[in-house]
Amino acid sequence: MVAPVPSTTAAVDDVFAILVLLTEFGMLRAPLLRSQVRLYAFQSLVVTALAVFVAATQHVGALYGLAAFSFALKVVAVPAVVLGLLRGSRTDLAGSSVLGVASMTLIALAVSAFGFFAIGSLHIHPMALPTTALAVSTAVILVAFVLIILRSDVVSQAMGFFSLENGVSVASLVVATGMPLVVDVAFLFDLLVAVVVFGVIMRVHHTRSRTLSTEELDRLQG
Repeated sequence: MVAPVPSTTAAVDDVFAILVLLTEFGMLRAPLLRSQVRLYAFQSLVVTALAVFVAATQHVGALYGLAAFSFALKVVAVPAVVLGLLRGSRTDLAGSSVLGVASMTLIALAVSAFGFFAIGSLHIHPMALPTTALAVSTAVILVAFVLIILRSDVVSQAMGFFSLENGVSVASLVVATGMPLVVDVAFLFDLLVAVVVFGVIMRVHHTRSRTLSTEELDRLQG
């Protein structure tokens, strides 16, 4: 039996999801903290554009409000706050890690491949977006965890956590497109709280240690 040809809408959805994943890999490899923040802003812009595209093609009006709120918070506010903190710290080099860039990239490729094929084996058939988009969003979440675990500076870990939320946003567009707007905004409110918490951590940690590296915190023992 010949497999059905993917529609143009499904192809565009896949392109958006793959752009989100490629941006995540860019954040993992970026040597400069400002580059990570700008890549996060671009990734959030892609997620916002995907929400608008799904709203237009699936006729889900609530997604327009979600896209507007997401743009204001994730594309404008969060990068502005983090870049402001970086200007105050005068630190722009991402913290070192136990592994090199090549090793981190290989690990990220391995976990993203695992997430991609694991979701594919579940045989999920969502109505709004293709299954490929769900598999890619899972890969984004796993690569974000790699960024959080292997990078040893507060900003990189914060960007990993924020981009993890972008992966969850793409997954929610796949499996729950018609989710009420109040629930979607509640997820973004959690991100807003996280921004405040990470902002306080960055400011206090830099004031006390004059660095954004978490290596000294890793050596603390209870």
